Amino acid sequence: MDIIEICKALGNETRLNIMLWLRDPGAHFPPQGLHIPEGESFEGGVCVGSLCDKAAVAQSTMSHYLDLLHKAGLLESRRYGKWTYYRRNEQTIRELRDYIEHRL
Repeated sequence: MDIIEICKALGNETRLNIMLWLRDPGAHFPPQGLHIPEGESFEGGVCVGSLCDKAAVAQSTMSHYLDLLHKAGLLESRRYGKWTYYRRNEQTIRELRDYIEHRL
């Protein structure tokens, strides 16, 4: 876990909101998974288009934001054809919580 990269990634209101929305995707996004093949699962995953709609930003901007969050280890992604789904990386979030609780 790179705490500096995580802080940089979260240092933007929209990127922070993405993390908050993905905490409970069912409350913030329409049903997902239309492009996920039958028999596969990516629970909690939200497609880029839904994130763009929610944040009211261009797809290129959202892709940049998601890339920063992904590189910081805060998001996991999975691609299905031309569709990419993102969800929170709960392991990194637990490590961040522990870091703040015990070291900060």
